[in-house]
Amino acid sequence: MSNELPIHLYKANAELQLQITRLLQESSHHWLEAMQQLSAGGVLETTSRIQGLQQAADWQALATLPSEVFWRLCQGRMGDAQAVGQVAAKSQTAFANGLRQALTTWQESVSEAFGASGDAASFTQLCQRWAQPWTAPSAVPQGKTKK
Repeated sequence: MSNELPIHLYKANAELQLQITRLLQESSHHWLEAMQQLSAGGVLETTSRIQGLQQAADWQALATLPSEVFWRLCQGRMGDAQAVGQVAAKSQTAFANGLRQALTTWQESVSEAFGASGDAASFTQLCQRWAQPWTAPSAVPQGKTKK
């Protein structure tokens, strides 16, 4: 076994941890941006309501404001829900792809470290079995059919 194997393994693990940390930070940044946009939309809606109240000239116009506001809020919240869903899908896809790449890079680094020590074949087989659920296309479980 090579004397440099432990340092190579340590470096590979440290790089993997840093990559995962970066992915988590990027994901949280995307969420923060999305929530800031939703918050800004809420501020605009509140400002619009205040202006509506200030511009109401008579009782009839003032009486119609609650129903108008209700429908605008309903439509706005449906759009907000769709936006959050889109952000979630994009964020999770980017995170999963980044994690897959980080694990592949880690596997290559560790394989190279073991290759230098002469035990690369058994480690490569172990990594391939371990990574198979993430790299192989998902299959439909037996007994579950579409109707």
